[in-house]
Amino acid sequence: MTRCWEMRECDEQMQAECPHASMLHDNCPLKCNYAACTRPSYAFSNDPDLVFSTAIDRKAPVKDGCMYCKFFHEHGPKPKPTQ
Repeated sequence: MTRCWEMRECDEQMQAECPHASMLHDNCPLKCNYAACTRPSYAFSNDPDLVFSTAIDRKAPVKDGCMYCKFFHEHGPKPKPTQ
């Protein structure tokens, strides 16, 4: 099952033309009109304890907005242990 932080909000054609999604394989920037999350689970948080938490894998989301989402902080993947 795909998690919300693994999905871009734009369709496949838009992703094919977007330099972030197609060429750079980068996150959707906050300024992108299609990166805004409209899911009912989204809850903006600017709590520093959540935003800067090391308890989540910051490489997992494809949208920069997830870094400010309380739902992602509470349900996102844990970082993989370094060896």
